[in-house]
Amino acid sequence: MPDQKSELTPRPGRLRAGPEKAKPSFLWPLAAIVVPVSWSMMRLKIRNPEMLPRTGPFILAPNHYSEIDPIVVALAVWKIGRAPRFMAKAGLFKNKLLGWTLKKAGQIPVEREGSTRGNDPVSAAAQLVKAGQGVIVYPEGSLTRDPDMWPMRGKTGAVRIALTHDIPVYPIAHWGTQKVMARYSKKINFFPPKRIDLLLGEPVDLSAFAGRPLDSATLTEATSAVMDDITKLLEQLRGEKAPAERWDPSKHNQKETGRFES
Repeated sequence: MPDQKSELTPRPGRLRAGPEKAKPSFLWPLAAIVVPVSWSMMRLKIRNPEMLPRTGPFILAPNHYSEIDPIVVALAVWKIGRAPRFMAKAGLFKNKLLGWTLKKAGQIPVEREGSTRGNDPVSAAAQLVKAGQGVIVYPEGSLTRDPDMWPMRGKTGAVRIALTHDIPVYPIAHWGTQKVMARYSKKINFFPPKRIDLLLGEPVDLSAFAGRPLDSATLTEATSAVMDDITKLLEQLRGEKAPAERWDPSKHNQKETGRFES
């Protein structure tokens, strides 16, 4: 567990909201509903929140082992002072009510199938640069298959976006979410609130990849750098070392996506 003295816990007035959070938006009423409900489930303890810039585009890359992770990370980003955004499947936007809600909340539609699947997130990210906004991208692409919930092999989408648009990637790790909702479980544990620790890191150093062709080798190597930084943060939170070799689903005859009990 993290050192209590080094811990920085968000408290009213301690973290200043960035301009995008301070500006009235549809996220305000959503937060008014979600934040109070979350108090019955969790208490977030955020270390190094100042790492995330108050303005400008960014990619936040978290570890992923519970289906409630996006809510946890979104709440943390909101507490830090930025507006949480995800890249959501374009199909979700076809539902009138859900699509309207997602658009109002600033979520970004991307195609995950067909000929535009690979390039669509990269194109969608251009608006982040233009608007100075951030997005949360799970580099693993799915809940980790690692039996002990360490980060597994990452996918290249996050670094492709980062290197194409020169957007910094900030790693973040969290631990404790499994107490609220276990991996692949449909049950949410409410009272009493569970402690969830989050640790933000410095931007991943991707300078070695600047100017290189964005081929498979470059993207794989850059993705490994991102996963290394996320894993190091998680090691600090858990107080133990991760396995020397990162879990690779293909080596264990596992599907890359979807529900899977390890």
